Amino acid sequence: MAAQFLNRVGQFGLGVAIVGGVVNSALYNVDGGHRAVIFDRFTGVKNDVTGEGTHFFIPWVQRPIIYDIRSQPRNVPVVTGSKDLQNVNITLRILYRPIPDQLPKIYTILGQDYDERVLPSIAPEVLKAVVAQFDAGELITQREMVSQRVSDELTERAKQFGFILDDISITHLTFGREFTLAVEMKQVAQQEAEKARFVVEKAEQQKLAAIISAEGDATAAGLLAKAFGEAGDGLVELRRIEAAEDIAYQLSRNRGVAYLPGNQNTLLNLPSSLAQ
Repeated sequence: MAAQFLNRVGQFGLGVAIVGGVVNSALYNVDGGHRAVIFDRFTGVKNDVTGEGTHFFIPWVQRPIIYDIRSQPRNVPVVTGSKDLQNVNITLRILYRPIPDQLPKIYTILGQDYDERVLPSIAPEVLKAVVAQFDAGELITQREMVSQRVSDELTERAKQFGFILDDISITHLTFGREFTLAVEMKQVAQQEAEKARFVVEKAEQQKLAAIISAEGDATAAGLLAKAFGEAGDGLVELRRIEAAEDIAYQLSRNRGVAYLPGNQNTLLNLPSSLAQ
């Protein structure tokens, strides 16, 4: 009796395990930020997109394909030419994500690696077309306009394939070696021209100063000649007196110089006969 009971319990447990395994194999999970597309062996890709959560499917007949619909980054390096035929190295950083409603179409046409199939082709095409409209100098001075035009055209092209570009930015922009050397030589030439202009201006100022000084000396000489003609030797005598006053003032400030009054015997109280 006990053996029969245990046998039934074992059979029941085996049945539960089988049913649990079948049910578990018919479940699949869709994590946050993901969507699922169902492929049916008989009807093909279903148009319905499954959201987040746990869902049922028919094993062997159906198969879920999971897509990440969160924004993902990708760098696309491109070598192209500008309007003035200069080589330009540009790197675009793109944030992209698929449109959830377009996932069945994306899987049918492009597969799960849609980004590898689309972005490396449309990004260089659009970028080359936009860059060819600007000179090398304009790519630097009008970088924001270039980036905006690339973003608008690339976003429009991406919509045709069923995904969205959240952000497009130019992260790297360099030119060929020849253009870089030409820019450096131009800067050096400008600096040398500025230096030469400064030297010329300095020489002109020195020349002007010399002319003004010469004119001042000539004017002073004319005034002196006029003064000598009007005052005769009186002006010379005045200048002599002024010079004597200046000499006397300088000597008075010297401690090693002493003044001796005239007609007096002040040298060591010597007799007048010896002093003379």
